[in-house]
Amino acid sequence: MEKESRPSWEQPAQFVLACVSYAVGLGNVWRFPYLCQMHGGGGFLIPYLIMLVLEGVPLFYMELAVGQKMRLGSIGAWSAISPYLGGVGIASVVASIYLCLYYNVINAWSFWYLFHSFQEVLPWAECPLNSNHTGYLDECRKATATQYFFYRETLNITSAISDGGGVHVGQALCLLLAWMVVYLCIIRGIASTGKVVYFTATFPYLVLFVYLIRGLTLHGALNGLKYMFTPKLEQLANPTTWINAATQIFYSLGLGFGSLIAFASYNHHNNNFERQAIAVSLINSSTSIFACIVTFSIYGFKATLNYESCLERVKLLLLNTFSLAEDTINVDNITYWITELNKTHPNQFADLLPKLESCDLEAELDTAVEGTGLAFIVYTEAIKNMPLPQLWSVLYFFMLLLLGLGSMLGNVTAVTTPLRDLRFVTHYLSNETTNGLVCLFCLVLGLGFTTRSGNYWLTMFNDYGATFALLLIVLIEIISVCYIYGLEQFAKDIEDMIGHRPNWYWKIVWAIVSPLIIIMLFIFYIINYIMGGTPTYQAWDKDLVIFHLFPQTVALV
Repeated sequence: MEKESRPSWEQPAQFVLACVSYAVGLGNVWRFPYLCQMHGGGGFLIPYLIMLVLEGVPLFYMELAVGQKMRLGSIGAWSAISPYLGGVGIASVVASIYLCLYYNVINAWSFWYLFHSFQEVLPWAECPLNSNHTGYLDECRKATATQYFFYRETLNITSAISDGGGVHVGQALCLLLAWMVVYLCIIRGIASTGKVVYFTATFPYLVLFVYLIRGLTLHGALNGLKYMFTPKLEQLANPTTWINAATQIFYSLGLGFGSLIAFASYNHHNNNFERQAIAVSLINSSTSIFACIVTFSIYGFKATLNYESCLERVKLLLLNTFSLAEDTINVDNITYWITELNKTHPNQFADLLPKLESCDLEAELDTAVEGTGLAFIVYTEAIKNMPLPQLWSVLYFFMLLLLGLGSMLGNVTAVTTPLRDLRFVTHYLSNETTNGLVCLFCLVLGLGFTTRSGNYWLTMFNDYGATFALLLIVLIEIISVCYIYGLEQFAKDIEDMIGHRPNWYWKIVWAIVSPLIIIMLFIFYIINYIMGGTPTYQAWDKDLVIFHLFPQTVALV
């Protein structure tokens, strides 16, 4: 009777869109293109798609099946399988809280950039003047305008994690706004979320499509696409390529957090989650590839601009040094003239050599950036050079905001659903109050990430907060289903829900292949952690405008 009174999605489409909105997040835009760039361009798709089949889809399927069968959140679902497994659900909730604390800070940054996009001149397009108005600020001049705006204006970052620096009021207000938006989207549970996901799951695709059309028309875009689609198959022999492919699939689909179990618990008993699991997994991976094409067109544009600017500086240097006519040297014959001048004026050219830059388009394209560096520095660098940069900036950061918001809806639901399953919470607190208290709790703790050293803590949480925990959680989940609950009983439950049993493929990957992949990932991360020595973090030096490496043990002490 209790389970039958549980609220349900109004339509299966709402559930699918909620899963898509949750799975398709910031990692699709800023992590996957980086991995492609690092591991052989289009060649990375081979291990990526293999891991999708062997790891991603089966584990996604399993979590949806558990949630729909038990019609409970993560704690209740695993406790129903075995009273001793309730800790797995608690671990999922803790991991989701960890993620909620810092993930919404990135949404706050998106709000910050979005608000600053409504200016006649984008604030990251040029350096501010110094106090005497005689030149640009040294920190900005030594770096770039986009780096200065991110590290100084947005974060006002300190030079070490031990220096807290106080709360950045602007970022704190943006974080408050981000949590208010999240609360409004989940205020009445899935009744609210089910309507919001129609927008959060679809609008980013419209923006990506618009950016694709714009990106393909940019000067140098084809250089980026050629770089992406030229596979370096030798990377397939690199074990790290396969490890990163498996890791990207694992985290991109949001496995282990309890969000998928929570979403599926609101399905009707006979909902066909098998087709939905396959569809959402394919949509997620297709979005990564689609975003990669858009990103590499932007990469090509930026790299080509940097390459041609470098050639222009070399051209001017040669013209001024050797007193040549202005139209003597151009981009096409500059290599010839460097060789020729080296032959005819060897002594003069030798004196010039330390000032002569080496311009290489391939080297520009090889410069790999991920995470916030890609989203808030590389993209903004490209946007400022586009016509109507304010328009493209508003579209881009609004898309980032929706991607982050969609993932946050899943993260918060993973926390609130197990709480609502508790009788005393349901009895004493309304849905609105429970959701509000969770958001308020995460907001208060998340304010620590809005301090001037908050970015260092955010990076540490992102690198270590849930990495090992999620691998262990999912490993215990799959062992519990296959060897404690029983694979045959699980197959009967699936048959009861969708009308047929899972075929041999699902059983093999659940029982053997997926656990082995997760164990392999776990061993790799432990070895990598041990062999890596003392963990370090990068700290921004405002005087030298470089990153210093500091041991994280100092920060933790």
